[in-house]
Amino acid sequence: MDSMMNFSNIPSPAYVIDEALLRRNLQLICSVKERVGVDIILAFKAFSMWRAFPIVRDYIGFSTASSPWEARLAVEQMGSRAHTYSPAYTETDFPTIMACSSHITFNSLAQFHRFYNATLTNPTPISCGLRINPEYSEVETDLYNPATPGSRLGIVREELGDTLPEGVEGLHFHTLCESDSSALEHTLEHVEAKFGQFLPKIKWLNMGGGHLMTRKDYDVEHLTRLLQNFKQKYPHLEIILEPGAAFVWQTGVLRASVVDIVRNRNIQTAILNISFACHAPDCLEMPYKPVVRGACQQSVDGKPTYRLGGNSCLSGDYIGDWSFDHELKIGDDIIFEDMIHYTTVKTTMFNGIPHPPLCLWRTDGTLETYRTFSYEDYKGRMS
Repeated sequence: MDSMMNFSNIPSPAYVIDEALLRRNLQLICSVKERVGVDIILAFKAFSMWRAFPIVRDYIGFSTASSPWEARLAVEQMGSRAHTYSPAYTETDFPTIMACSSHITFNSLAQFHRFYNATLTNPTPISCGLRINPEYSEVETDLYNPATPGSRLGIVREELGDTLPEGVEGLHFHTLCESDSSALEHTLEHVEAKFGQFLPKIKWLNMGGGHLMTRKDYDVEHLTRLLQNFKQKYPHLEIILEPGAAFVWQTGVLRASVVDIVRNRNIQTAILNISFACHAPDCLEMPYKPVVRGACQQSVDGKPTYRLGGNSCLSGDYIGDWSFDHELKIGDDIIFEDMIHYTTVKTTMFNGIPHPPLCLWRTDGTLETYRTFSYEDYKGRMS
């Protein structure tokens, strides 16, 4: 990341978005949308920092939701009704879903038949669709692979039958995770092979998320050609993409500080004022090792090497090892790169550890603090 943040003005810990980098991503996403004539919408599951939505709305006006609260956020903060999908709706939450959605995708035929009639009486029109499972994905981590055998996500071809239920206007698939355009191309081949007979009969096709088009090595031109060719084959279809991480990929950091150095046998652990379990759970779940600014990503003989540990009591709240050009000391900054997507929406207050403040580094060189968290926020979660 080529951020010019002045860390002397930024609290520790803190999540900080760089406005210039965010706008750069949004410009690229908007250019693909306009060149191809598709709809690209923001997935809240990866980024829902609504105080930054005025920036997003300069380029993209719509979003996708997976729950009543996300659907409300779409209406209240994006100013538009959501494209909503959930593995299951209930009678309790479905009225809110309808009130806040322009599109609703159902995960099963049973869910569609259970709720479709209610959508016909909604004051504003709702376009209904089904999530399909092409039983193909190039995602290697099972935790993030929606097409594993026996997956609960989407309807497989043999379950769908030969005709779509009356009222189904669209189909939705999601098989990608931080993937390139070749993975989408291969997925489309499977979608057409299994569900191609339905494509002339629907109004829209939602290609889900995971399109990491803002990554430096992503082949945007290939994506553009792929979508243009698909639209030529099915000119009647509205094509929708709903990436999340791509919007805020490499747009911000998590600033942390060293609060202690613990030595056990030959391992030195720098304990930080953040927790991976609380503040970067994907690092443990995926797992993946984040980039630390100024450090070697692997241990280097002869250089001071540290495991980085969180400040919760969870034994596994650590990641390692990084080598540094100097020995770490208490108070040193540890800057984790690219820590905005998913981290900010998955934070917890396990152990009563507070969320880091949410901040925006503006293009004029000033810091805007969107939100700080207090004891009352923690207490309120338990009341």
